[in-house]
Formats: sequence, structure tokens, C-alpha cells
Amino acid sequence: MGAKTLTDSTEVIGKKKGWNFGIVPAISYDTDLGYQYGAAVNFYDYGEGKNYPAYRHSIYLEISRYTLGSGVYRLFYDSEYLIPKVQLTADLSYLPELAYSFYGYNGYESVYHKEWEDKNSPLYRTRMFYRNQENLLRFKVDFQGRIGLTHLKWIAGLNFLNFDISSVDIERFNKGKSESDKLPALEEQPGLFEKYKQWGLIDNKEANGGFIPELKGGFVYDTRDNQPNPFKGIWSEAVIAFAPQLLGAETGFSKISLTHRQYFPLLKDLSLAFRLGWQQTLGGHVPFYYQPQIITSFLAGSSSSGLGGAKNIRGILRNRIVGDGVAYSNLELRWKFARMKLIRQNFYWGLNVFTDAGMVTKKININDKLNLIQEPVSDYFDQGKEKIHQSIGFGIRLAMNYNFIVAADYGKALNNQDGDSGIYIGMNYLF
Repeated sequence: MGAKTLTDSTEVIGKKKGWNFGIVPAISYDTDLGYQYGAAVNFYDYGEGKNYPAYRHSIYLEISRYTLGSGVYRLFYDSEYLIPKVQLTADLSYLPELAYSFYGYNGYESVYHKEWEDKNSPLYRTRMFYRNQENLLRFKVDFQGRIGLTHLKWIAGLNFLNFDISSVDIERFNKGKSESDKLPALEEQPGLFEKYKQWGLIDNKEANGGFIPELKGGFVYDTRDNQPNPFKGIWSEAVIAFAPQLLGAETGFSKISLTHRQYFPLLKDLSLAFRLGWQQTLGGHVPFYYQPQIITSFLAGSSSSGLGGAKNIRGILRNRIVGDGVAYSNLELRWKFARMKLIRQNFYWGLNVFTDAGMVTKKININDKLNLIQEPVSDYFDQGKEKIHQSIGFGIRLAMNYNFIVAADYGKALNNQDGDSGIYIGMNYLF
């Protein structure tokens, strides 16, 4: 999105004109995905440079794979100039995942057993116990337009999501492995995904995925001084999303999402950033595969699923907090501690420390299915135990021309039911 002119608290050195680009090898690590390899490039058009670091057009392309079987094939476009006085963002992505995280519903009410996926534990079952396969094809386009001369904007969007869901391909993971390293067959040791299907907690009609046509509308209030990394201002939005059967949805539903972000200057180059979000189902039945999706007006990364993981609650297992309603927060201290000019480009280094939190606010109803379970229910469910999930951590940023931002974060979960910790290397500030 076209960054606004920076304030005096954030000095701009060396304005840029015309088209520029940043390219980095997509060599990174994500605790939930493994090591990444590939490349990402971002093209920026600064025009005559009068409003630098605000850009006229941004085109982002990424092609990468992760060692745990995930992939990112993404083309993203952002501009306030293609349509006069309207910000247009468009995303076309294919996101295959051979080992997508699935920990059940309702946070702590679904018991997590680390030892079941730890090969060195005497209680080991399979390291794919909390995994299934998911391939997501997504086309997303959002429009924002200012209402009068105020900071209030309208927002409208269209999002097509096609989910292809299946069990983990055990044969593929076992290919070339020694007998001692091979995974047990699903018939011998089913994972949680297979058990949820058996118990009726995942309906057979949606177990293989489906198509979600999502219409979105709402309002945004935006006073940020700089959009890639605001130093001060407010960014709040209220959005309602519909998935109507008339457009091909397997089951119709609607959700509401409220998000407030605020940025407080403390000292020169030191600021405090805060985000509070809540989303909940308003009506209809939401397929299990859509529940982890976090509704947002601007997609800063390739994925917006959770709660838990790189994009919302760092250090906590991805998709650990899934419910019919969820709330989350992030509190982050940000410091730009060094600036430099290199190869005719402007760079700064940033450091951040944070605490993230989230919880289920409306549970997915599973009570009428628990009597179908032939195993000890306490091994899988602990009713009434949901509470706030919390993590702490720190990160570092390297920004080129104030817009192209390489990010690395380390988060530590404060409850072992949420896992241990996570390392995430990717792009952009969290919000």
C-alpha cells in the first residue's frame, strides 16, 4: 500500500525515483514449516519521488518451498493510482502444504501431547499426529476509498478460496527413509484429523475441503504516518464477511471482524505498537477448514491463518487456537537503531520486543459427539479449560527504502500446552 510521507521523527535520506526493486533469496526458517528455499522480489514505482517513500505501484512475486512440504507461489499487487482515489490490492496465491497443523478445536479444551509426536518418547505415536494435507488456491481483491476529506474509508472485497484437504501422504514422507525413520501407516496409527472424521467432529461433506466465495464490506479508520512501519497513528477496521451458497459455498455463513491498531511515539526512532482483534461467526455453519482464517483488509504475508504462529501469536503452535469466535492481541516495542546508505539504497535496522496473546471467545460445539469416542475422552478433551494463551519474544528487521522489510522473530510460549517456541523469518512487520 502506498506509504504516507514520514514525519520528522523518521528522517528520510536519499529520495528514490522511478522503478526500484528488492530481491532476496527466500532462505528462511519457520518452526511450523521448516527451512525455506526460493526467491522473493518486490518492485516499487516511486514516480517522480515527490512523496517518497510513498510508492505508486507495488508488485510482489514469491516462489518458494519449505522442507516440511509447504510451498508459496504468490503474486501480489498494491496501488492507489490504478483506480483514481481508490486503493486496490490483489493477491493470487497457491499454497500447498503436505503437513498442515491441526490441533483440534477450542484451544486448551483440546489436549496437546508433545510426546505423541516425539520419536524419542516411549509414548510416541507418529510425528504427523497433528497434521493433515491442505492445498489452498486463493484469489483476493480489496478496494478502499476515502469518505470525504476524513480519515474514514469504505472497504469492499472479494475472496475466492478453494481448499483441497486430505490425510498426510505417508508414502511420500517415507520415500527413501530407513525402516527406523519411517512413519506408521494411517491404518496402524491415525492422526487427530482422521480421529475427528471418525468421531463426526469433521463432517464427511467437508472433510475433503471445498470452495469459499467470500464477499466483504466495512469501514477503515486510518491515520498512520507510514504504512509499512507506522511511528504514530491509528488503523482500525470493522468488516463483515459473507460466504453465500448462491455463489457456490458448500454451506453459507457470515463472520464479523473488528481490529484496532495504534502506534505511539516514545522517543526518536522508538515507538510502541498495539493490536487488538476479534472475529466471530454471526450465522450459518463454518466449515472446519475455514475456521483458522483471520479476516483482514490488507494481507501483509502469504498466509493469514491461526491463531498461533508467525502471523499473530508468535511462539505458539500454528492453529492452536481455533473456535467459532477468537480474540487476540499484540504489544510490540519497536526501535530503529541504525541507518545506512548502501549500493545507492536506503537501509535501516530495527529491533522489536513483544508479547502476544489470544483465546477462544465462542466455542465450536462438540458436546453431542463426545459420547461416540471409544478412547479415553480425557486424552483428547479437557472441557472448561480454555483461557488466555500468551507468548513473549523479540525480533530484528532490515528495511530497504522503508518498504521492503526482511523480518526475523523468536517467540516463546508461556504454557507447554501451546508448544515450546518458534523462530520465524519472513517479510514485513506483523501489523
